[in-house]
Amino acid sequence: MRRFDYQRVRDPADAIHAAAALKAPAAETEWPAQYLAGGTNLVDYMRLDVVTPRRLVDINDLQARFGEIDATEKGLRLGALARMSTVADHPAVRRDYPVIADSLRLAASGQIRNMASLGGNVLQRTRCNYFRDVSYAHCNKRAPGSGCAALEGVNRKHAVLGVSDACIATYPGDFAQALVALDAAVDVAGPGGARTLRFEDLHRAPGDTPEVETNLGPGDLILGFTVPAGAWTRRSLYLKVRDRESYDFALASAAVAIDLEGDVVHEARIALGGVATKPWRAHAAEAVLKGRALDAAAARAAGEAAFDGARTRTQNAFKPELGRRVLARALMQAREMEV
Repeated sequence: MRRFDYQRVRDPADAIHAAAALKAPAAETEWPAQYLAGGTNLVDYMRLDVVTPRRLVDINDLQARFGEIDATEKGLRLGALARMSTVADHPAVRRDYPVIADSLRLAASGQIRNMASLGGNVLQRTRCNYFRDVSYAHCNKRAPGSGCAALEGVNRKHAVLGVSDACIATYPGDFAQALVALDAAVDVAGPGGARTLRFEDLHRAPGDTPEVETNLGPGDLILGFTVPAGAWTRRSLYLKVRDRESYDFALASAAVAIDLEGDVVHEARIALGGVATKPWRAHAAEAVLKGRALDAAAARAAGEAAFDGARTRTQNAFKPELGRRVLARALMQAREMEV
């Protein structure tokens, strides 16, 4: 781990100033200042020398203001500094937004969930081996223009949706899939003021610039998330398939939320994990289901639509079929939920 400056702040304006004050040289792809909350992903990559900030801005003293869990008839408000375990265990979240509780409970070990913040969780970096190991020269996400070693290398866990010739790294998170499925919004403060984004617009597909992962700018600070109330939130769940049931990242996962009128789908919300380069909303699958009786054939058709256009490599060619089956199973399980 390299030397860095450490600054603890007690006000969001001070945090933004401290983070934005350092200017990055043109040749650097990483912002020179990073926010520190739980640190479960950031500190890991600092130890690996993948991320080398010159300043850490500790924002944990902001938790009293931005660690709230507020459930009302209009929806759910989650502060960015709320801890994963606290949200997963909250009675209103478990009752009215089970897909969120599921995604947090299945995301990590208990110790990590106790430390990790919601804001940090949605910004976690990929687990691609070629990104994590600086001895590999060819990683466009870490060294733009160097190439993507995963294209012809070890790519069993890599993405099949949203990929480009520059990067096929998988977005590793779980909670983000629930937010995407539920049409959440994210509140951001930064040097240019405050703004609200659709959560679906927070992350970027790699395209030709995989090193640019989000639509946040230097010094931007996530303050919280708003999930609107809907008829589909109670009939929702997160299903995750992984190599190790105890603790691992998804090979394929599905966040589903559906509103049924009898057996007919009135509205459906679907997001996919473990198979895409960013939190992935499956709009085509939702369109297939709307107005249709939810049975095995409809669930399979939704899976086919979700993975239309998937691009596979040698080792991850199994993922579209696995993803279709995971989505179909999630939909059928949601149909049987008592709400």
